[in-house]
Amino acid sequence: MKILTILVFLFLLADASVLSAQDYTTYHQQVIKAENLIADKKHTDALLMYENIFSSYDFVFVKDYQVATQLALLVNDVQKATHYLKKGMAAGWSIKSIKQNKFLAKLRKEPVWKSIRKEYPSLRKQYENGFDQQVRKQVKKMFARDQWKALGALFTFTPKKQDRYAERRFAPHSERQMAEFTRILQKKGYPGEKFIGNNYWMATIMSHHNSISTAYVQKDTLYQFLKPALLIAISEGKMSPWEFAMIDDWYLAVKSNRTETGYGYMNSPARAELSQVNELRNKIGLNSVETRNSLIDIEN
Repeated sequence: MKILTILVFLFLLADASVLSAQDYTTYHQQVIKAENLIADKKHTDALLMYENIFSSYDFVFVKDYQVATQLALLVNDVQKATHYLKKGMAAGWSIKSIKQNKFLAKLRKEPVWKSIRKEYPSLRKQYENGFDQQVRKQVKKMFARDQWKALGALFTFTPKKQDRYAERRFAPHSERQMAEFTRILQKKGYPGEKFIGNNYWMATIMSHHNSISTAYVQKDTLYQFLKPALLIAISEGKMSPWEFAMIDDWYLAVKSNRTETGYGYMNSPARAELSQVNELRNKIGLNSVETRNSLIDIEN
C-alpha cells in the first residue's frame, strides 16, 4: 500500500500540470444543456447544441452521436441522421445495437441504409484501430480475472460469509488489480472509451474494489488517493462522468452502510436529498435526477 501511495502521488504531481488542451468539463456542461432542451422537447435546439459540441472537440463519446442521430430523425433530417450514425459507427456503435434500436427503424427503411451497411465494416475497422491494443488486452484480462474472482462470492450464502470471503480472498486480488491499474494510469492515462474503446471494464473493477465490505472500505485509503486522478481524467475526456459516478457511488454507499445517497444510482434519493444529489452530479458533468428521469420517460 505504501508503494501504491507513492506511485499515485508521483502521478498526480506529473499529470496535474499537463492538463488536456480541450477541457471536457465544458463538454459535459454543454451536454447537460442539450439534454435539458430534449426534456423541454426543443429538439432542433438540442441538435444544434450537439453539433456545436462535435465541432469543438476531437473526441466525442459514442452516446452523444447516438442521441444526435435520433434527434436528427426526430426533426426529419435524414441526411444529418445518416452523418451522425456513421460517426457513431466509427466511435464504436455496433450494427447489432443499431438494429435493436426500434426508433432507428425509420432510417433503416431509407434508400441510404444499403450504403451505410456497405460502409460499416470500414467504419468498424476505423474504430478498432483507434485505441491502444496492448492496453486494451491488458485491461480485458484484468476484467476477466475480476469476474472470475467475484464468482466465489456466489458460493457464500450469508452476509457474514460474503464479507469474510471478500476481505480474505477478494481484497488481496483487488489490491493487485489496483496496483496494475495505477501503472496504466501513470503511463497511459485512464483506460476508458477514449483510450481502449470500452467504458466499463475498469469502472467495474474499481466498483468491485469499492464494494468489498463496509469495514474494508472504511479503512481503505487507496481509492481516496486515486480519486483526484480520476477527476483529472474526466476533465481530459479520458473518463466519462457516468463511469466515475458508478465507482464513487459504490464507495459512498458501502462506506456509509448504504445511508448515503451519492449520485442517485445505488440508492434512489428522497425529495429532501435531491438538492445535494444534484449538486454532486453537476460537479462531474451529469444532469439532474429530474432531467434524467424525464429523459428515461421520453425514451420509453
